[in-house]
Amino acid sequence: MKTLTISKDSANLVTVSEHEAGQRLDNFLVKTLKGVPKSHIWRIIRAGEVRINKKRAKADSRIAQGDEIRIPPVRTAERQRPSENPTAPAREFETVYEDDALLVINKPSGVAVHGGSGVSFGVIEQIRRARPEAKYLELVHRLDKDTSGLLMIAKKRSALVKLHEAIRNDHPKKIYLALGVGRLNNDRFHVKLPLFKYTGAQGEKMVRVSEDGQSAHTIFRVLGRFSDGLLHQVGLSALTLVEATLKTGRTHQIRVHMQSQNCPIAGDERYGDYQANRRLHKLGLKRMFLHAAELHLNHPLTGEPLHLKAELPQELAQFVLMLENGSPA
Repeated sequence: MKTLTISKDSANLVTVSEHEAGQRLDNFLVKTLKGVPKSHIWRIIRAGEVRINKKRAKADSRIAQGDEIRIPPVRTAERQRPSENPTAPAREFETVYEDDALLVINKPSGVAVHGGSGVSFGVIEQIRRARPEAKYLELVHRLDKDTSGLLMIAKKRSALVKLHEAIRNDHPKKIYLALGVGRLNNDRFHVKLPLFKYTGAQGEKMVRVSEDGQSAHTIFRVLGRFSDGLLHQVGLSALTLVEATLKTGRTHQIRVHMQSQNCPIAGDERYGDYQANRRLHKLGLKRMFLHAAELHLNHPLTGEPLHLKAELPQELAQFVLMLENGSPA
């Protein structure tokens, strides 16, 4: 990455190098504008102050080698005291696959993938701290904080570019396991509803079904239905365990598509049923029941087919066992 001298009085023009190509505009600016809050970066992009080849761009625009990026004058954030910005602790996570180009971990629920939006640090910062000798470690994609499962991290820029190219073509194949509050009658069905991103009342990232949104496609397959006396004891009528295969990768896609089927994900505090979640908590479900279980992809550099799996975390597996047995585990 080239060094950028940030001027307070005039815009800067930066030419994208081969190693920088393929990433999102906002991610490129976060690395280039050290110390500038991501919220401010999004603001100047939305205002049209950042230009790619003299044209307005969006935060998720992909930059290419040779692109000329206009960056407006910005003020870097003042350095915070250590007590306000704690250093990420070194931490390794369960490794599902690793070679010299790619690392795939099994992310636990409750851990953000990166710092920001009130979170001091996430998975990527902790792994970088645990591997100070690593020259390159970058997130390939995201998982919501409360979602567990397979998360890809590139160890080479060339691998990241190839994986981002695959993701733009709706690869790799991603399969999730989710528990819905309600009954889904069809054993297998497709949901093709466009999703629109907006900001909630508290400034949180939200998504809803809207004709103005981006196309989104999820395939659901029912794995189990539960409606026994154990649920009735806490005032619930039915739960449905599903396998969800993403054909597109939109923000909160599975969560909103399940909500659209009147079967929101159990434990989902943003799109779920508040009363149902309280009742599920009494039965022992302390988190959102959404797990990234499988990845089917070709290795970004060798082309070798990879089929990676992460078993359900113990707390979710035990909850399913309890539902199957009709009694507390």
